[in-house]
Amino acid sequence: MARIRVAVVMGGRSSEHEISLASAQSVIEALDPARYEAVTVEIGRDGRWALGSGSHAELERDGRSPAETLPVPTSRVPETLAGVDVVFPVLHGPFGEDGTVQGLLELADVPYVGAGVTASALCMDKDLFKSVLRDKGIPVTKSVTLLRSQDAFENPFGFPVFVKPARLGSSVGISKARTDEELRAGIELAFQHDEKVLVEEFVNGVEVEVGVLGNDQPFASIPGEIVANADWYDYSAKYDEGGMELVIPPRVSEQAIARAQEVSVEAFRVTDCEGMARADCFVRDDGEVLVNELNTIPGFTATSVYAKLFEASGIPYEELLERLVQLALERHERRAKLRF
Repeated sequence: MARIRVAVVMGGRSSEHEISLASAQSVIEALDPARYEAVTVEIGRDGRWALGSGSHAELERDGRSPAETLPVPTSRVPETLAGVDVVFPVLHGPFGEDGTVQGLLELADVPYVGAGVTASALCMDKDLFKSVLRDKGIPVTKSVTLLRSQDAFENPFGFPVFVKPARLGSSVGISKARTDEELRAGIELAFQHDEKVLVEEFVNGVEVEVGVLGNDQPFASIPGEIVANADWYDYSAKYDEGGMELVIPPRVSEQAIARAQEVSVEAFRVTDCEGMARADCFVRDDGEVLVNELNTIPGFTATSVYAKLFEASGIPYEELLERLVQLALERHERRAKLRF
């Protein structure tokens, strides 16, 4: 039986470049070599694409990085990727998780893991994402959207509030403001990363994350409670050793757990997601569940939240990867029957 050739795309131009490399390394090492032939595609911070013929680990043992193997002009990327069976994008943030790379893969007519162009772009934009969920009756955290051209802003929420770029991830550019002065500074910081900024209400409750997996019939993992060993779940809490604890199942009622799973799958469906996503939710003290974000390419190391949630749900990391590859191939085969 011929092995499936998987191109793992990693790196990227965003501030989450290093996180992407760590996620991709885990994916490559966990793909069963008897079933899959892994090739690497690393996108440098400068936007250059480079191909590797072996696993990332093998290249490291040789003292080379994928970027030192075979630089490829971006204009030739669709032609190059057409030679693989499926692409596994392990890219976080802009220029990778936002529909740009997904559009390129659609042009190349190659199967790929995860959400399509529309869902990727929509979920990356927190403002548009919340607008769609509100329209569909799914409860979301309240926020106000600011554009750079605006002259004045009144905070309707009181303090504290969170200020964040609309289209970024991993808590980059986010701050917690407790005073008018901190709010102004937070808005200025967020505008350094994006031309659209959200000021978001502070939710007093439990932060819960839910993994979602599937295409036409998505299902939710057991949720997990995020316990940040910091004032809030910032970049350091997410990625530094000991920065957070994941409690599975979360310490909320059974009704709240079921509701978190329900709204996570609903959010996945109404935003046209496929493959995978991680929903970030809040459970208020009164039991109400709010959706805050939907991450279409969550952190993907074996110890990342998404993988841990499905491991606790009976799907180990290697099987999770296999399911995602099969979902990608299934979607491509289904869409190939459409007439355009």
